[in-house]
Amino acid sequence: MALNQEDITRIARLARLELLPEEESRMMNQINDFFEIVEQISAVDTSNIVPLAHPVELLTHIQLRLREDIVSEADNREANQRSAPAVENGLFLVPRVVE
Repeated sequence: MALNQEDITRIARLARLELLPEEESRMMNQINDFFEIVEQISAVDTSNIVPLAHPVELLTHIQLRLREDIVSEADNREANQRSAPAVENGLFLVPRVVE
């Protein structure tokens, strides 16, 4: 898929960008270069490749060092909500935006 000058002009107009002619030309070349890379990647046969749930699955010799999930700060909910215009059951009340 390659874009032409008309495509770039239309995209720039839709994005509300004012591009000079040399900028449009440069943008067209850069976007078409990107599309060439995508086509190269898409051409790779991945039919025998099992998708990974996580990239660390391949690195079995690495053990993730996860910290313990412990409370490290005091509960300041009441102090933080003192300046709120409306609070109920420990939650901030806000005006309805969508009806």
